[in-house]
Amino acid sequence: MEGNRVRIADIAEELGLSTATVSNVIHGKTNKVSVETVHRVQELLERRQYIPSMAGILLAQNNSRIIGVVVNDHEKYEGHVLEDGFISASLNALSAEIDRAGYFMMLKSTWDWNEISRFASMWNMEGLVIMGFCGQDYKRLREQMRIPFVAFDGILNEPAKLGNIAIDDFQGGVTAGEYLRSMGHRSVLCIADNDIHGDLERYRGLRNVLPEAEQMLIPMETEQRWSFYRSQMTRLRKYTAVFAVSDYYALDFISFWTSQGGRVPNDMSVMGFDDSPLGRMSQPALTTIRQDYELRAKTALAMLQELREGGGDGREVRLPVKLVVRNSVARYNG
Repeated sequence: MEGNRVRIADIAEELGLSTATVSNVIHGKTNKVSVETVHRVQELLERRQYIPSMAGILLAQNNSRIIGVVVNDHEKYEGHVLEDGFISASLNALSAEIDRAGYFMMLKSTWDWNEISRFASMWNMEGLVIMGFCGQDYKRLREQMRIPFVAFDGILNEPAKLGNIAIDDFQGGVTAGEYLRSMGHRSVLCIADNDIHGDLERYRGLRNVLPEAEQMLIPMETEQRWSFYRSQMTRLRKYTAVFAVSDYYALDFISFWTSQGGRVPNDMSVMGFDDSPLGRMSQPALTTIRQDYELRAKTALAMLQELREGGGDGREVRLPVKLVVRNSVARYNG
């Protein structure tokens, strides 16, 4: 023995068995091992308090029942990615759906793209859900991993053992624009930290209804963002409503605006996108565009099952969104 660690070799030597036989008992492969031998091995394992390597057991099995979930720990979350409303709601829905399907969920947050394949292979996972790595090299990841995986809001140039679950970002922007217009708003500002992919589609949808709507690109880091807002107060006062491309930025803007003596929705209406839990509890409660987290989770599990069974090389599903009216938008009669 090495220190206090009990090895398979120690158990095998004490019982006069081969290490392969002991290993087979530990890993549940007992169809060719006598009942008496199984009992002898199990009894000694318990007596010696042998603790098996979970990774070793899973690698030895054909079926780990583990679905991995990887979240991009992007710099904009400032080390609090799992506290973000969209991320936490997505994880909650995934956890419930994975459990309902009889699997276990294993979670990892990382900013390093290369960590994904290492994470998946280490635990012999049956599938993977990837969140927040929009625009990355999925082709390279597919070549590194044998297991099927599904992306949330991925950018796909060619499907191959990869599913993508997106939402109708453009229609979400259209819906926001139609509601703001119905409330009398014409001077609307869209705030986002980039002007590509989903955020761009949300802005384009808004402009489809309100052609005069403008976009403001904001810093990702909170302190820099608030400093930027302060430098833009003259411009901000020109607008009657702000449409943020996420609830995260909508709620942050409400905090900034009220810190400057402003009132929401009295002198500035604010609208978000996601319908995250924090928006439901904020004061005022946030009007937003809802994406269905439960439907997305169900779709992810169904798509992974399809890929595992060889039912296709992958596909993209675009889920609908809908308006949720609360208290952060007031009618403008100017």
